[in-house]
Amino acid sequence: MGDWAEGDPLEVAPRLLGAILTHGGVSLRLTEVEAYAGPADPGSHAYRGRTDRNAVMFGPPGHLYVYFVYGMHHCANLVTGPDGDPGAVLLRAGEVVAGLDLARERRPGARDRDLARGPARLCRALGIDLDDNGVRPTIAPAPGERVDQISTGPRVGLRHAADRPWRFWITGEPTVSTYRPAAPRSRAGR
Repeated sequence: MGDWAEGDPLEVAPRLLGAILTHGGVSLRLTEVEAYAGPADPGSHAYRGRTDRNAVMFGPPGHLYVYFVYGMHHCANLVTGPDGDPGAVLLRAGEVVAGLDLARERRPGARDRDLARGPARLCRALGIDLDDNGVRPTIAPAPGERVDQISTGPRVGLRHAADRPWRFWITGEPTVSTYRPAAPRSRAGR
């Protein structure tokens, strides 16, 4: 991975679109990502500072920050900021371009366009789990022409800083996940 995938997550995120990410015998073309700006971003896991859980986010760049959500799913961010600066990009969706049979085994019954459509499905298709936290994945810039048609909008499922248009996707790409805003929490007994 070169300098093209390192730096401010808001600049790196759109550059990652079309890049080829390979892990666990599967390669995919990234079609959707979200930027997270560390301590300046209430939506980031690094907002409140460094912990054992988020330590990978604090550098060096080029490594996966993998976490477990809802007691059942893994999600992965690519750390982009320099050492000590916890910027990262959530890998939201992709199109499987190699290792299709293995991705199908990991996601039985899924249509091909849905194999890596959403951050948990992407991790499942690539075989990413907590053992991969801190691993440096194989990632290469988009082959051929740059992606020209990029859309941006609010990040998915956040309660804090959800209105920031820091989600980027390839316009019209069928593997992009469906936008779902966070549902408000209700307090029992009120």
